[in-house]
Amino acid sequence: MRKRILLTLILACAGLSSMAQTSQKPSQIPFDGIDQSWQNGSDRRDSAVLAGRYFTGSIMVDANATYSGANPIDHTVVGSTALARDNEMEVSCAAIGGDFFYNTDNGGARGRIMTQFGTRSTVVPRNDYSPYRGQYDLADVYRYISEAYAGYHFNVWHGINVDGGMFMSYIGLNSYYQVENWEYQASYTSDNTPWFFNGIRTQIFPTNHLKVEIWLINGWQSYGTFNDMPGFGGNITWVPNDNMKLLTNDYYGSDVAGDFGRHRFHSDNSWLVRYYSNPKSTGVTKCAFSLTGDIGEETGDGVNGFTNGGAAKGPAQYFASAMIYNRLWFNHNKLAWCIGGGWMTNPGRYLVLEPTGVASDLPNPYNPTAPPVNPAAVFTQNPGDQFTGWDASTNLSWMPNQSIEFRIELVHRESNVPYFAGPGGVTSPTGYTTTPVPANWMPDLVKSENRVIIAALFRL
Repeated sequence: MRKRILLTLILACAGLSSMAQTSQKPSQIPFDGIDQSWQNGSDRRDSAVLAGRYFTGSIMVDANATYSGANPIDHTVVGSTALARDNEMEVSCAAIGGDFFYNTDNGGARGRIMTQFGTRSTVVPRNDYSPYRGQYDLADVYRYISEAYAGYHFNVWHGINVDGGMFMSYIGLNSYYQVENWEYQASYTSDNTPWFFNGIRTQIFPTNHLKVEIWLINGWQSYGTFNDMPGFGGNITWVPNDNMKLLTNDYYGSDVAGDFGRHRFHSDNSWLVRYYSNPKSTGVTKCAFSLTGDIGEETGDGVNGFTNGGAAKGPAQYFASAMIYNRLWFNHNKLAWCIGGGWMTNPGRYLVLEPTGVASDLPNPYNPTAPPVNPAAVFTQNPGDQFTGWDASTNLSWMPNQSIEFRIELVHRESNVPYFAGPGGVTSPTGYTTTPVPANWMPDLVKSENRVIIAALFRL
C-alpha cells in the first residue's frame, strides 16, 4: 500500500511539473528555436530554473571589488553606472522578482517586477532631474525598482504585447543587468545612454525572426517628464538565424528641464555576429563580436545640432560614439575572454555622466538644487562645452554553470578634459561628507584612469 501511495504521489508531482513547464509558454514564441545565449546583452542561460505555471522567478546578485590606480581618498568612482566605490567590496545590485502570466495561450494578462537594492539604486537615479519637478519624491518612490510593468498578450502573428510601467531601454546594446553583458564597465556608448524608460511599450512580432517596438515614454531615462511633451521611440530587432542579430533603437523627445524649445534625437544601431561555433571542440567553442554605433543631436533654445549656428542659433550640440567587442568561449563554454573598447564625442556634454559631487549639487550629491560651494568646481554642461573620450578593456570570465560567473577585468579610460577621480577625490578635503568643504576647495579630476575589477555575478 505504501509503495502504491508513493508511486501515485511521484506520478502526480511529475504531471504537475510537466504542466508547469509547458503551460507557461504561449503557442507562438518570439525567436523560438534561435540560440541567443551568446549575444551581448542577452540571457546566457538555456533554461529558467524557477519556472512555474503562472510565474517564473528571477534572483540576481551583482557584487564587485574595483581598484583604481589613482586611489582616490574618498573611494568614489566617477563616470560609471556599474561602479560606485573604489578599493572596496560593494553589492552593486541585489534583485528579486520575475514574470507573471495568465492564459497567454489565448491572449491574457502578463506582468513583470524586479526590485533592485545596492549601489545601483543610488547611482542610476542621481542622473535623473525630473523628480525635482513638482512634489512627491519620485526618486525614492522608484529607486528600488528596476522593472515593473503590467500588460496584455495578444496571440496574433508571433505575439503582440502591450505593457505599461517601467521597462529596460537597451539603447546602447548592453543590458542593465551585468550578468548578461560581455564586459563589466560599459563603454561610453552604453554608459551614457539610458538604462530604463517609464511609459507604454508595444511589442509586435510579425515573424519568428522580427520584433518591432513602439514607445510612448516620460523621457530619456527619467521617472517623470521634463517639459510638456513625452518622449517617442521604438526598436526594430531582426534575428535571421542563430549567428546574427541586427537592431536599431531611435528616440525623439524634450529632455532639458525648462528648455521647452530644445529637442533631442538619438539613433542607436548594433550588429552582432557569431562567426565560429563548434560545441564539440575541446578548445575554442565559439567566437563572436558586437559592433554598436550611436548618433544624435539636440536643437533649439540656443543649440544647433551637428553644425555651429553662430550667435543666432548657438553652437553645435550632438552625440557620436561607437564601441566594438570580441569574445571567445573555450573549455566547453566554461571560460571566456573578451577584448574591446569605444569612443565618444559629446559637444554640450548633455549625455556625459556628471562627476559625482562635482556639478552644481555640492555638497549634497543627491540634490541638484543646492548651490555649489565653489563655482569653479562645477563640471559644466553648457552649450559648446567639449567632451571626447575613449576606453579599452579586456576580461576573463569563468562560468562553472549557467547561474554563476566570476570575472576579472582591466579597464583604461581617457578624456580630453579632467573628468575622472584623482587621488584627492571629489567629495571633500578628507574624503568624508561630514567634513566642511572650504569655499575655495576643488575636486581632484584627472584625464585618465586605470582600474581592475573583480566581479561575482549570480542568476537563478
